[in-house]
Amino acid sequence: MRIAVGLLSALVLASAVHAAKRPPPQDPFPTADRLMEWIKDYRYEPEPDKLPAAVLAMRRLGLVKDIEAAGVFVGFAAGVIGANPDKAEKLVTGMFPMPPEDQAFIIKVVAYSGLPDWKGLLGRFVERMPARKVMLEQYLYGDGKTLYELPLESGMTPIDTLWGNYFATGAPQPIERVITALAWAAEKEDLGKLSAGGMAKWTVASNGARDRELLDVYRVQEAVQTEDIKKQLKEVISAAELFETQKIRKDALAAIDDLKRKGPIKKSTWWTWAAGAAPTAVGLACVTASALGQVEFGLPCIVGGALTTWGAKQYGTP
Repeated sequence: MRIAVGLLSALVLASAVHAAKRPPPQDPFPTADRLMEWIKDYRYEPEPDKLPAAVLAMRRLGLVKDIEAAGVFVGFAAGVIGANPDKAEKLVTGMFPMPPEDQAFIIKVVAYSGLPDWKGLLGRFVERMPARKVMLEQYLYGDGKTLYELPLESGMTPIDTLWGNYFATGAPQPIERVITALAWAAEKEDLGKLSAGGMAKWTVASNGARDRELLDVYRVQEAVQTEDIKKQLKEVISAAELFETQKIRKDALAAIDDLKRKGPIKKSTWWTWAAGAAPTAVGLACVTASALGQVEFGLPCIVGGALTTWGAKQYGTP
């Protein structure tokens, strides 16, 4: 009898877990493909009221479990909220209930939104996130950084987040910020900066090949940037125009391997990258660029919830 009851309990629990993973009826994002297509096209036809449903889908698909690997989704949600200040509180409210382990997503989304009173908005949700007290205090009263304060050399997350912000807004500012990292594409000592520069160059080229509006932004930036960035932008624009972006990826990986082999390596940023959630290879290959038109390429690394593992396996070597 006890065995029967135990089996029944296990079946009920398994059924409940399975049901939790199923999309609710009339869910606008029943699959990862649908969600990514919506993100890809959002800036052309904004539908901010669907953001809470999109965030629910992100959670159901396991896309925000690892907040360090969820930069594109954090940046996207932040961009939607920032572009709709009159709806911001309603949109954030719609993301609840959210389990404590996923609430870092909401905190970062609000902090990165760019709203003038983002701290006031975040403060209105403190009581709903008691388990995130330390993180909340860091952003409300400490040194929690906003989107444009994130150091680009600290890992792949800042660049991913900036791209997500662009997908939501179509604004040039996040792209201009990414472009500044091109100054490090030829770095000779600091592996963190070289990795960020290589990742930036690859995403800028790959996205530019699929988004002609981005090429216009690049050309404007080419005229006003420093000489070292201009040189990199010329290569990016040429590669995007000719659809030869794979060479940029291979060159970036080769430069990273060469610096690792020859040194010297500045440990200040090298250890940040080495200890982070995402190896360099992921940033250079399993990139947010895929959301602009290569969904079939992007989904394996994003939806699996193992962004770093998949990317490292596929692109761990040039």
